[in-house]
Amino acid sequence: MCGIAGFYSGRRNYTGEESRWRTVLDEMNRAQKRRGPDEEGTCLYAHCGLAHVRLSIIDLDRGRQPMTRAAGGKRCTVSFNGEIYNMPELRRELEREGAVFESHSDTEVILQGYLLHGKEYVEKLNGIFAIALWDSCEDSLYLFRDRVGVKPLFYMIQEDTLIFASELKGIFAYPGVRPVLDRDGLCEIFALGPAKTYGKGVFRGVYEVLPGHYLRCRDGVFRDVCYWKPQSAPHEDSFEETVEKTAWLVEDSIRKQMLSDIPICTFLSGGVDSSLVTAVCAEELRKKGKELNTFSFDFDGNGMYFKANSFQPSQDRPWVDKMVEYCRTKHRYLECGNDELIECLFKSVEARDLPCMADVESSMLYFCSKVGGYHKVTLTGECADEIFGGYPWFHKKEAFEMHAFPWSYDMAARQALLSDDLIRSLPMEEYAREAYERTVSETPRCEDDTPVERRRREISYLNMKWFMATLLDRMDRTSMYSGLEARVPLADHRIIEYVWNVPWEMKCPDGLVKGLLRNAGRGKLPDEVLFRRKSPYPKTYHPDYEKRLGRMLLEVMEDVKAPVRELLDAEKVKHFLETPSDYGRPWYGQLMAGPQMLAYMLQVNYWLEKYKIEIRL
Repeated sequence: MCGIAGFYSGRRNYTGEESRWRTVLDEMNRAQKRRGPDEEGTCLYAHCGLAHVRLSIIDLDRGRQPMTRAAGGKRCTVSFNGEIYNMPELRRELEREGAVFESHSDTEVILQGYLLHGKEYVEKLNGIFAIALWDSCEDSLYLFRDRVGVKPLFYMIQEDTLIFASELKGIFAYPGVRPVLDRDGLCEIFALGPAKTYGKGVFRGVYEVLPGHYLRCRDGVFRDVCYWKPQSAPHEDSFEETVEKTAWLVEDSIRKQMLSDIPICTFLSGGVDSSLVTAVCAEELRKKGKELNTFSFDFDGNGMYFKANSFQPSQDRPWVDKMVEYCRTKHRYLECGNDELIECLFKSVEARDLPCMADVESSMLYFCSKVGGYHKVTLTGECADEIFGGYPWFHKKEAFEMHAFPWSYDMAARQALLSDDLIRSLPMEEYAREAYERTVSETPRCEDDTPVERRRREISYLNMKWFMATLLDRMDRTSMYSGLEARVPLADHRIIEYVWNVPWEMKCPDGLVKGLLRNAGRGKLPDEVLFRRKSPYPKTYHPDYEKRLGRMLLEVMEDVKAPVRELLDAEKVKHFLETPSDYGRPWYGQLMAGPQMLAYMLQVNYWLEKYKIEIRL
């Protein structure tokens, strides 16, 4: 896993000032060094510069980037972040077509595939990727992003120049680019955050290549092309056939994503998703006489302070113990205390370059830093809930009737601490409603759908484009901050394509949440784990955590130089801190309630200050 960056202009001649522009590429690499601590490289052409920082996982010796190859009168260079899981099959196909390889890396598979087949070759890739490809003969730059958007790829256009990077900080390393927040950006932060509109980079003028899209830059013209999206069609398989195909797809994806020249590990919570991934990996490694390393996460004091609720019915530890015994893994239990949680609250802003999911994100960053001390590659159970219908809003009548994001529908809660002037100046409700309606209108339709199934598709599409994207961003930034590659086998595009058209009575048979996935996992897990009631990612219930956040926010509000002070209302903050927080009323998702709102505002303040952001209303 790596970080990529660079720039393109059809009018400039970068080689005419080679020293200057190589320095710029070096600065862009330096900004993203945590994504690739092992190696770095740059490449400069008359109209294009490419930069790369590398976390070495496949072909450690010959996989250096940017990588250049030539064949059939073409010459191309690639800077690539990600993994191509069907690389072995693609390589064999290309060799039969006459390709001659100089390495065993998936980077070269991309290059040789493009040289033989052109830009359409991206459709053959099964993996997670952000790719910058320079075609010297066409004098064209291509920016490709994977179908689901697991790997980030931001860009901005200044006159005739395109600047791109894996992370926002890479964009800001380019000369003259400054972080500016306008009215839309503030709406992103306060009306939608910690989510963000797909295709947008929150800062003014910054965008991201959409999942399943690529950009082509040539002669100063920038063209956006969609190469993949879910297609709606009637589902014709029986329930038994659906379970069988789902089981095969899930197991095949997990096995494919074990591809690595260094040892892998898994995150294990004891839930059905991570347990399935762990069971398949452990079995495959045992066949080779190897033992799988697994890691679980919890918070210091939760054994004392945890209280079961509708969102988190049980703690994970007993279920992790069952799976460790069942899979015979070498397991490590990791815990995060309040000190680490608060320290990482601000590190997670630096990792995301934006305010994020508060302690839900800072704790993951802490845990990834610990796992990164043992491994460079991990497999996770992320995305199953969005794809197989695991969240409450897939099931509740209210979600079907409301015309708003079901995980974030109460704008009053979001405005609880904001100043009245800011509320009046920002069209928060309109902004969120337009974002919601735009996504619903894009939902792929099927003429055979009943009104209920039509609405289910809308909720599924909203989840994939918004909630899943937020969690994928969290996973990428927190892991890559520690030089750890996190893979998400349950988000394989083949699984998404197939399950997208499976009717609800098969996804949730007899009301069983994620029943299709559970039935597909029969024989791989103990039934008590396979049919365990969903319990989401843990969070701290330690009362001192909220108290410390409250004191910190009061200190911020007393600091006349604190940038967030102009956006919040001091009396509202004081009243909020004097009112007991209701953990049962999240303002985003299932986990972000009162304490997380305080943490989010602290992150906003740190972000505005750290990045020296200019606000222009």
